[in-house]
Amino acid sequence: MAGQNDNWSSRVGFILASMGMAFGAGNIWRFPRVVAANDGGPFLIAFFVATVVWAVPLLMIEMVMGKTTRRGTIGAFKKFVGPRSTWMGAWIGFCCIFIMFYYSVVTGWAIRYLTYGVTGVIRKGVDSEALWKHFTSSPEQTILFHFIAIGIAAFIIIGGVQKGLERANKIIVPSIIVLLAILMVWVLTKPHAVQGLEYLFRPNLAGLLKAKVWLNAFTQAAWSVGAGWGLMLTYAVYMSDRDDIGANSFVIALADSGSSLLAAMGILPLVFAVSPSQEVALQALQSGDTGLTFIYLAKFFPNLPAGSLLAGLFFLALAISALASLLSMVELAVLNLSDFGINRRKATLITAAVAFILGIPSAWSISFQDNQDMVWGVGLLISGIFFAYAVYKNGINNVRGMINESSWIHVGKWFNVCVIAIPIIFVIIFGWWVFQAVTWYPDSWWNPWKKLSPGTMVLQWSLLILAVILLNKWFSEKIRLTETDLPGELKEKR
Repeated sequence: MAGQNDNWSSRVGFILASMGMAFGAGNIWRFPRVVAANDGGPFLIAFFVATVVWAVPLLMIEMVMGKTTRRGTIGAFKKFVGPRSTWMGAWIGFCCIFIMFYYSVVTGWAIRYLTYGVTGVIRKGVDSEALWKHFTSSPEQTILFHFIAIGIAAFIIIGGVQKGLERANKIIVPSIIVLLAILMVWVLTKPHAVQGLEYLFRPNLAGLLKAKVWLNAFTQAAWSVGAGWGLMLTYAVYMSDRDDIGANSFVIALADSGSSLLAAMGILPLVFAVSPSQEVALQALQSGDTGLTFIYLAKFFPNLPAGSLLAGLFFLALAISALASLLSMVELAVLNLSDFGINRRKATLITAAVAFILGIPSAWSISFQDNQDMVWGVGLLISGIFFAYAVYKNGINNVRGMINESSWIHVGKWFNVCVIAIPIIFVIIFGWWVFQAVTWYPDSWWNPWKKLSPGTMVLQWSLLILAVILLNKWFSEKIRLTETDLPGELKEKR
């Protein structure tokens, strides 16, 4: 449970922390690759629509629930929806915590490559593919940097909201923006870099008629902004009663989209500027998130003047953006433990210890990490459905009224339409993935032991849903009651 002194010192502090939550590694390594693979300009249009239709309404719902209940995901669903729905908040919390287990590993990768850049390991002639394979096949290194990442996050979280989260993000968020801007300006002075911008903004409007473009745009928006994760609900617990839900939701979502675009305007021109041919540039963009970032970019940077310095700046931006998102995941777990009566320091140490231990399989095996990334990344869309259900139970117009109470932006009935569309969007996106799986693996697409199959997703989701439903009563009873939770007549007796 959040204490009375656990709050943001100002609206700026809250927005910067929320932007830090949203500015994850995916903005820097995934967005440029996805926009390049989906017709450029049409994808940007679809991504903007998806941000407004999916991300903004979910941010508003999370803020309403966090600000109203002052609880973590489990307690928030108990208070806002009812004791029988406590398990939904548990699902959302565990889904995000499972992501934390491997996300700290990814943060460790970024920290390791930051050390490579600073120490000059990333230099002209380096075999970047061999470097990556050596690192990821050395568990003593991957586990060490996983430990360093979760240790840094725990150290910051123990400091509390203002002295920990807020102070860190006041440094992290401006640093990310400055570093990405430096990267973009530097790269755009290089020959052929403009081809990257042309590829990014190419106006092939026929792409708007492709289902693939829209599905990828909604997928990216769902993951990039962090809406539906329970992270914004967690940060909203520390909002003041006067904070503007509507305006803040738009600012955070659009700022996150802007940071993704800024990263793309730096990375795509870089790939085209240093590639010997357009074919090589396109090959790099098709190499996947880790391939583009840790193999091709590590190979490309040394070909530029002061390339080692540029590599250091890039991996510094990647490391601190990943850390900012990791902080929000740790805070989500800590707040839920606090609702069960555990103090912040002890809750943080428990979270860090469990995250380190259960993150070891992902640090040990990239194959395991890939599986968890897909399973719980898609699972976040189910979390979005649970948030939509919370709105249905309280009345969509009623929740919209709660948003408008403290907002200078009037949220109209488009919000109602978006909330109703959330389950439909999930069915379409998940159905598309199933269709792709059938196309790619016709003989094994439903095999639950295949790391990227729909079957493995459904199996692991089912196990978690079964567990949280069976534990629903226990979760509900263990959430501590405070004066503000008690009926009026009981408060008077006490």
